This record gives sequence, structure tokens and C-alpha cells, in this order.
Amino acid sequence: MQQMLADKAFKGYENTSEHWILSLTALSGALNGTTRTYLDGMRPEDGVSLKSVCLLQICRIGVIIYDWFDIPWLKNYYNFGFDHFNMSWKKAGISGLVDCLLGNAGPFASGDWILPDLTIQGTIKLNSQLRTFPNTYYFSYATKRTSKVRGFTVPSGILGIHPLLFIRVLQMSQWTYPSDVPPPYKGYRDEDWHENDGAMNTISMTHPRLPIEHPSRFVEKDSDCQPLEPGIWYYKYVEGDHIQFIINRERAGVQFDLIYDSIFERCRKHVFRKKLPTLPNEVHH
Repeated sequence: MQQMLADKAFKGYENTSEHWILSLTALSGALNGTTRTYLDGMRPEDGVSLKSVCLLQICRIGVIIYDWFDIPWLKNYYNFGFDHFNMSWKKAGISGLVDCLLGNAGPFASGDWILPDLTIQGTIKLNSQLRTFPNTYYFSYATKRTSKVRGFTVPSGILGIHPLLFIRVLQMSQWTYPSDVPPPYKGYRDEDWHENDGAMNTISMTHPRLPIEHPSRFVEKDSDCQPLEPGIWYYKYVEGDHIQFIINRERAGVQFDLIYDSIFERCRKHVFRKKLPTLPNEVHH
């Protein structure tokens, strides 16, 4: 969004600016992609196409059939937001369903959906167009549920990891890029990507690293980096799985309440500008 504001990408709104955003905070952010995409079915050869038989293919087919049946009470319960593709049986018919399943039509036909963007290759392509702006404050929280045991990365415990993610943490901590496939970037090492939270690799969450590493600083204590400087990604490591930190606040407990409190407190009190940012429809006198 900030890059789009800087690029004035919104037709009819030529006065947009990156300065409208004072600070950005990433929570378990997919800043450099995730190896889980390959485990779920993205081809490591290109980071764009799907394997013929994989979990993502099952999900893709399920979503298409779900939207095609167009059952009102189900759509009221959960809507994937694909109505503009006109996949309903009322409009598409049997032939439309077949086209969607074959990948000739529908939301998965163009490759413009989230999984290709979450591969390492896809994120490198996206990041090549993104900047860290010198007047914006950047923060990120990188979560993990792994630990090192005799040189091996393993899940940090059974009870502390959500049951839906334990197997994923184990799989990602053992992931190795296929030896017969070129690595996604020069200098890639499997061990760098083993720490994870069940959905994202910890190395990916700290700050944009690929294709060019952005300025960053590891934070152990907030007092160690005062006063804050713009144009730098300040990042912390947090013990927690992806569901705990992002989806289920009640399960996360007091630790995460304090994290959110600190984010809001920092936004209110600790980030100062010599010149106030000009917001849309606002002029400072």
C-alpha cells in the first residue's frame, strides 16, 4: 500500500504520497516468502505452478466447487470473495465449472493469487518493486516455535504449539530444497530457513532481505534503540506459533496483550516527526 501511494497508482488520485504512512508494523509478516508453499504443492522449480497432486490442488478444487454450487446459507457463513468471477452454476453452467477446474478461467487461471506470491521466488519479484522509505518507521515481530538440539532444528515443544501446526513446524524445520533444482537465490542455505512458526520461516519475518537486504536492527530491549530512527526495520523474536500470534488472541494470553499494548503506545508516544505528515484532505497551517 505504501509503495502504491508513492507510485501514485490510484487512478484519479494523483496527490498520494508515501508520507501519509508514519509507521508500519509487521506481525509474523511474509516479507521474504515461506518454504511451506513448496510443502503444500508449489513447484520449487519456478515458484508459480502447482504440482498435479498436492494439498493446494485439493483446496483449489474445493474452493471452485464451493463457489459453483453457490449455496446462500453457506456463502453467508463464509464467502471467498470470488463473486466477480461469475463461477456460480446459475451463470457458468457445467462448461464454466469444467473451465475453472482445468485452470482456463476463474481466480486461479492468471496466477494472480496469494500462493505464488508467498513462494521465495514470488516474494523476490514483489520485493524488487518495494522500498523502505527514509521517513517511515518500520517494526516487525518474528515468531518461532523451534529450537536447536545438537545442531538440528526441532519443534520447541508439544504443548506450546497448536495441534494444527505441530506437523507443519516439524516439516518446515526439516525442509531441504531439491538438489536437482536451482536454488531460489544466490547464497540460499536450507538451515537458514529451518526456524519457523508453522506457517512462516522466522528468517522471512524480520525485514525484507531479498533480492536486496533493507536496513535493519535487532531489538532485545526497547530502551536499547531509543531514539528510534526512520528508514530502519526494528525487529524482535517472539516465542509463539502462527495461530497463537495472528489468529487466536485469547489462547495467546497476557504476553501478546503486552506486545499489542507496546505497539499502540509506541505509535502514540515514541515516534516523533519534525514536520507533521499531511494526510488526505488535511492541510497544516
